[in-house]
Parts: sequence; C-alpha cells; structure tokens
Amino acid sequence: MRLVTTLSVLVLGVGGIGHALVTGLDSGIGRVDPFRDMKNRPEDGNGMNILLVGTDGRDTITKEERRKYRLGGAPCRCTDTIMLVHISEDRERASIVSLPRDSYVEIPAHTDLTTGKRHGLHAVKLNAAYTEGGPALTVRTVEDLTKVKVDHYLEVDFRSFMKTVDAIGGVEVCTARPLKDTHSGLDLKAGTHRLDGAKALQYVRARHVDGAADLGRMQRQQRFVAALVQQATGSGMLLNPVKFRQVSTAALNSVRADRGFGTNQLLTLGKAMRSFTPASTEFVSVPVKDPSFPVKGVGSTVKWDPVKAERLFRALREDKPLAPERPRGAASARAAKVVDVPPRQIRVQVYNGTRLDGLGSRVDTALKATGFNTTRAPLNAGDRKVKRTFITYDPRWDRSARSLAVALPGAELRPVKGQGPTLEVTAGSGFTSVTPVRADTPRARGAFGAITGDEVLCR
Repeated sequence: MRLVTTLSVLVLGVGGIGHALVTGLDSGIGRVDPFRDMKNRPEDGNGMNILLVGTDGRDTITKEERRKYRLGGAPCRCTDTIMLVHISEDRERASIVSLPRDSYVEIPAHTDLTTGKRHGLHAVKLNAAYTEGGPALTVRTVEDLTKVKVDHYLEVDFRSFMKTVDAIGGVEVCTARPLKDTHSGLDLKAGTHRLDGAKALQYVRARHVDGAADLGRMQRQQRFVAALVQQATGSGMLLNPVKFRQVSTAALNSVRADRGFGTNQLLTLGKAMRSFTPASTEFVSVPVKDPSFPVKGVGSTVKWDPVKAERLFRALREDKPLAPERPRGAASARAAKVVDVPPRQIRVQVYNGTRLDGLGSRVDTALKATGFNTTRAPLNAGDRKVKRTFITYDPRWDRSARSLAVALPGAELRPVKGQGPTLEVTAGSGFTSVTPVRADTPRARGAFGAITGDEVLCR
C-alpha cells in the first residue's frame, strides 16, 4: 500500500511539465534525517535506491474514518511495509523488492528513542527497528542486511494513499474470483472494478482472503501498483498541469522524506521516466529459507535464504534486471485473459461435434497452445450436428470449468455428476477460435522469481 502511494509520487513526475509547475510542491513534505551520524555505509552503486516505509500510524485518521475503513486497534509505532525500489541508471526500469516485516535481523547498538535505554547488538523483527530507532535505525538496519546504499527515504500513511487514489480518478483492478475479507472490509465480486481511495485501501490491506495471507496481499499490491502506473502514464493526466499538481499535492502532503528529496529530484525522475510503463516494473520478494524461525523473546520470524538473498542484492547493486528477458511469443501471453485456475492444471478431452474434418484437432491444438493439459487425442462426438460448443464437467471441478469457458467464448457449461476431473469440450459448428488465457497469479520467472507489472494487469 505504501509502495503504491510513493510510486505514484515518482511516476507523477513523468512528462517534464516544467519547474514552475512543481516548484513548492515539496513544501508539504514532512522532513526527517535518516542518514544522521551514519558511518561505514555501503559503496555507491549505479542507479537510485529508495527505501519505502509505511508505518501503522493513525494520527491523521479520525475516529469515524477508523470505524468506516476498519482501521481500529492500537498502533505499534512500527513499520508494516518495507520495500527497496531501485531505479536503474538509464531510468528505464524499477526493481521493487519486498522486505518481510517479520524478517529476522540483528540491529546494531543504539539508544532506544522510546525508552531512552542503550541497547547493544540484539535480535528483533525488522519492523521493530523503526520502533526502537525511527527512520535512522531502519535505514541503517536495511543497509547492514542488504549491503545496498539507500539514497532516499520515503514514509507514507493511510490518508495519503486514499487521497492519491481519489485524485487520480480511481484505479482499475480485476479478480478471477470473489474477494471478501471481514477484517479489512473488502468485498469484491469476480470481474473488473474501479476502486476509489477507500476501496483501494481495503484491497491492498486484505490478509484474510484466503490461505495465502501476506503472500496474497503482496500479489494484490503488485497488481495495484501496475494498474496505478498504467493509469498515471496512459491517461494523459501527466500532461494536464492542473491535474498533475492536484494529484502531486495529494500524494506529497502526507509523505515524510529525507531532506535531499525535493523538487529537483522530482523533475529529474520525471524527465527520465517519460516512457515508464507497467512493463518497466519488476516485483520480487526476498528469498526465504524459513518462514517461521523461532527466536527466544522475539517470537516467530522470517529467516532469509542467505545465499539467494545475497545474489538478489548483488544484482541490485550492479544495476542488473531481476526478471529475465522474455522469449518470443510472450507478448501474446501478456494479453491473455485472467482465469482463476492455471490452465496447466486443467485436463481436457476434445470432441468434434460436427462433420467438419479436423475441427477437433484444431480446438485441441489451440487449447494446448494457451496452456491447457489436453489429451492430444481428439475424438468424434456421437452427435455430429452440434451448433453451440459445450463443456461438460463434474461440479466438483466447477472453478476449472469456468476457467476453461473463458477460453471458449459462448460455450455452454453442462454439469455432469461423477464425470471426474477431466473436462470434455464438444466443438460445434459455431466455434471460431480459442481466447488466450493465463492464471490469476502469474508464474514467477528467473533466479529471483520476479514478475513484471504488465503481467498482472487486467485484460
């Protein structure tokens, strides 16, 4: 959620509108000094590294808003979102690395800002670094963990998120299945939705939609970031001076940043990122060795995989892409419609319900090409006068049937109890083509399991 808000600030600099239009925008930014008294920092690398931090502070949220948006509970004065955003030297790529808030860390010696007590080196969860030492200790801890030098620090809250989404006119998201979370208040039917600030807040905060918990929330945040980037760069809003200032003001007024992040930095990023698109963003989470590593006095923590994590952050330091180059044909895959069940998990037997030679083979080949697990042995149906293509399926596999139906527009769904896991497609004379589909959750690629923003957009 915090990533979305802060990325909007970066992306909204696109277009090089001019110094006059952004002069003074940074006056609303709260200032912190996260680099004070820091020594033995990592070496400078290529590109720009921004640490995005979201606290659970509710100081700017009224009691009514807390009730309405399900923001109750006592704040812990800690961070619930921590991400590193690397903007490449050529300004053509943003690599976004999620750092789990429960990551096991050993924070350096410091004086506790809350209690005034002097601490030596000790183990905590990563989000506690902010509690004990604020922005400065958070930056110091992240740099010790990753060996990546942080160039800028940005911190945002709930209100700036909602105001930014409303100012931009809402953001479109899609889901292949209904999403309901009583904790956050999220309640979306399957399909495409344009979310205002309040609904968007529910969407990116939801953790109890399914068993995926924080992983599922991260995936939804990735979708939202990609959709926001598309909305900001594809709507022409960035070339509208009035709208640009309105959205930028909404985003910046609730942000805290280091003293070095201001108007000139916004202009530099804006000029460099004119061609920024969802495909320019890479998303990855730190590789984990143990998601439930017990630590006495701390509780269950997330233990990183030291070898894989080191490779990841080395690539970041060396300004290298995290997602591998796509093979040929990937463009058509990105344009595929989203389905709930991955096509490779759906077994399909095709029948030719017409007298047209080769129709069964044609349908089987097309379904196989978009990822379905076809038998590769199409058969002739008993009825050879079928007009409308239909799918028979066991009701226990109804999600698979609905996913297959997306690939066969206009096909009729016919439940058959006891049929088993294999779905049967009988092609009729009205068949025209198979629509490419892809799973609701795209497969991560490369050594770091990265995905790009265009892979999670609505189509």
